[in-house]
Amino acid sequence: MERKSIDDPERRKPSGAAVIRPELTTALFRALFEEWAATGYAAVSLERVAARAGAGKAAIYRRWPSKLEFACEAIRSVEVMRLGSTDQGSLKADIGAYLQATRTVLRHPLVRRIIPDLVAERLRSNELSAMLHGIAEARRQFGHRLLDRAIARNELRADLDRELALDLLFAPLYSRIIVRGRNFTKADLDRLRNSLEAAVRAC
Repeated sequence: MERKSIDDPERRKPSGAAVIRPELTTALFRALFEEWAATGYAAVSLERVAARAGAGKAAIYRRWPSKLEFACEAIRSVEVMRLGSTDQGSLKADIGAYLQATRTVLRHPLVRRIIPDLVAERLRSNELSAMLHGIAEARRQFGHRLLDRAIARNELRADLDRELALDLLFAPLYSRIIVRGRNFTKADLDRLRNSLEAAVRAC
């Protein structure tokens, strides 16, 4: 019987360990968020994350060199604090859309646990500072576009205090939903939208 060479194409198969499967990556991200929400970032166990995703720990290290890199890419993958930038036609409508989208993000049960932990972890260590800064800047870029549109419509002064305006847009929702653990009804959002429109015009 002829012996086949180890170089025979029919015998050489791609190693499964070398294939990065997108569906497993998604499962690992989800498992990380669940573990993070349950334990806090400092106590996240990559072994438990892998087990939640039905994989081995090696699946994580084939993709990311460290827990920090894993966490950073997971946050980027879901764009947890990003919003769209669709022009709603007026400052009031744009603020309303911003509030609706922000409420949806902040009401997610995993987000409600992970975001406060991110803030607390930054106070204990600088490890997550860049990640938290990136999340905040992504949201503020959306806010800048909202303000730019209003200025172009002559609804706002070009020299308004942008930093104050952007703080005003986000702070009420964060304070009530994340800090106080309460919700905004649709009527609450409508009143908040009207109040914020007036406040931003005064900045």
